[in-house]
Order: sequence, then C-alpha cells, then structure tokens
Amino acid sequence: MTFSCIRKLALPVLFVGVLCSCVIPDDTSRIAKVDPTVAAARKELVGLSEADVRMCAGFPTATADTGRSGQIWTYKRVVQRGNLSVVVPTLAVGAIPAVGGSVNVAPGGYCDTQIRMVDGRVAEVAYAGDNNLPNSRDALCISTVDACVAYARQRSQRPAAR
Repeated sequence: MTFSCIRKLALPVLFVGVLCSCVIPDDTSRIAKVDPTVAAARKELVGLSEADVRMCAGFPTATADTGRSGQIWTYKRVVQRGNLSVVVPTLAVGAIPAVGGSVNVAPGGYCDTQIRMVDGRVAEVAYAGDNNLPNSRDALCISTVDACVAYARQRSQRPAAR
C-alpha cells in the first residue's frame, strides 16, 4: 500500500472513529444517576392514601388486582420528543467498503409508573419502560410523580387533624 493510499484512507477512518465515539449506549445504568425526584417518590409516596394519589397524579391508566398483595396502579406516559437525526453520507474509497449511517439524538420513550396499593395506601413505587435519558435514569417518569412528591411533602408538614 502506498503512502498516498494511506493518506486517502486516514480522513474517512478518523471521521468514523469520531462518529462512533459519540454514540450513546443503550444501557446507561452504570454511568447515569437516578433522577432525584423519582428517587424521592419511592420513599415519600409510601403511606399516601388512594385519594391522595388520585389528587396528585390523577386516575391510573390501568389497575391490576394482585390478591393479598393489594392492587397495582399504572400511570403510562409516552414521550414524543422532537428528534434530531444526523445522517452521514455513504462514502466509498477505492476498495474500502462504503461507510455511512445516521445518529438519532433525543428519541422518544415511555414510562410506566407503578404504584402498589395495600389496604388503601401506597406500599411501593416502581418504574418500567424506556424511561432513561443519557444522563439520568427514570427521568421520563418525573412528570408523573413530581406533583405527588410535592403533595406528600406538604401533607407531612401539616399539623395532624383533630
């Protein structure tokens, strides 16, 4: 291979290397932290009544009776964000195969906030779905629980009713 061929290949190889380093991994759980609001909801919503949850989160999208374990209320949230797609034109140099592709930034996702009710009170809060952002886990669930976290904090600061 001659020096001129190597020089022609250097730019495409460098470009592909830089492009690959920009890809966000599918599983960011090791590098992204749990959003503080959704983490607080796991603790601060425990003990709220069914009426309290309906006041702050509205009526659930779905419910499931789990027998002695109570009920599971699911709040489904689908996020359709504006996408930014960067398309890299296909580039072929001599005998080297074509290099190209696209990068999709800020795709949509969904969050299922699941609240387990036992004896009419919140016993547990969990999250499921494609709900992570590049720097924050469970972040697409914030809008489902943020009002309930504020509601629970207000209730805990009120003096007990007589």
